[in-house]
Amino acid sequence: MAFKTDDRVKETSTTSGTIDFVLTGAVTGFITFNAGVGTTNTTYYTIVGEDYPAEWEVGIGTYTNGTTTLSRDTVINSSNGGSKTDFTAGTKIVFVSLPSEKALMKDTSGEIVFGDASDPGLATKGFALAVAIAL
Repeated sequence: MAFKTDDRVKETSTTSGTIDFVLTGAVTGFITFNAGVGTTNTTYYTIVGEDYPAEWEVGIGTYTNGTTTLSRDTVINSSNGGSKTDFTAGTKIVFVSLPSEKALMKDTSGEIVFGDASDPGLATKGFALAVAIAL
């Protein structure tokens, strides 16, 4: 099992509640989790309700091809205050995305920041990480 991301991974699901998501196929023009992430690999995910867009979740999950499921292992942020969202029945869009708190970037002044740029302590951590990567 590895941690893997890929571009243009997007599927639908009709799973409701707080259980693992059963994925039902790629959205037109996109690829499946199996093609992009691969079975038993872990990835970042975002889930948003197509019928109820106020319901959403960002986290880390593991994809399993035999059951076409995405587990919801770690919730990073959600419409449920950072806990698993209790999704209503209906269609959801599930896709691979980079959570903002995991991003390494330059701000408008050229300073390297990590995650939440409004927290000055994180800017220092981001700089230390960038130096470590450069070495």
